[in-house]
Amino acid sequence: MSVTRFGVSLESDLLDALDEYVQENKFPNRSQAIRHLIEKNIVESKWKCNHIVAGAIILRYDSNKNDVRNKLAEIQKNYIDVVLSVQYFYITSDKILEIIAVKGASYQLTELSDSLIGIKGIEHGKLIMSKAE
Repeated sequence: MSVTRFGVSLESDLLDALDEYVQENKFPNRSQAIRHLIEKNIVESKWKCNHIVAGAIILRYDSNKNDVRNKLAEIQKNYIDVVLSVQYFYITSDKILEIIAVKGASYQLTELSDSLIGIKGIEHGKLIMSKAE
């Protein structure tokens, strides 16, 4: 069921940001973009509980910093019950892209990814989750 309500207003900077988001993501209009953002928010808020989800933690770091790999392995050992697989790839001669496949309670995956992304030397990190059941 679709309901149309008028009277929603946004500050000009938010409206500009919304228009940019619409263009970047090729939404046909603002309504589609807002719908997408609301649905995404609802799904992500549900993940902040004990739902079982599957996903991937993606990390990029410098291969010359040996202590990063050791710290990653040490943290992952504490989460052996949710880590399914780990792969890493050299994307340049000194940059590594590591992908960690995970499955477990969403709060555990969030906790694990926060710990990994927080390691000094991690240049970029992201957790992606999806319903597992």
